Amino acid sequence: MIGYVTLGTNDMQRAIRFYEQLLTLFEVKRGFESDRFVLWYPSKPGRPGLGVIKPHDGQAATVGNGGMVALGVDSPTKVDEIHKKAMGLGGKDEGAPGPRGGGFYGAYFRDLDGNKLCVFSMVRDQ
Repeated sequence: MIGYVTLGTNDMQRAIRFYEQLLTLFEVKRGFESDRFVLWYPSKPGRPGLGVIKPHDGQAATVGNGGMVALGVDSPTKVDEIHKKAMGLGGKDEGAPGPRGGGFYGAYFRDLDGNKLCVFSMVRDQ
């Protein structure tokens, strides 16, 4: 159902550099872009994309309290790798990688604009 998610930024070039490097760990490519929006989308059709955007109303981008984007991957190892990459790019740790119960293995971080993301994998025998 979800086509794509956008995260607000006040510094487009900084956000592009962060996500351009972080998203190398996903099977995505940079797609549609304009002076205020860049979207990365998966090579497999029908999967949602992720974009950064300057707010349409011209006001400052702010972080929603309780809002989060969750990105699914195929293994706990990939969760660990992405969280480590986000930290190396200047992201802020919001929950180290680990099992959270019910077969859910996840990690949480904030990007350079304060947007909260989760990267997770569903695992068996946990």
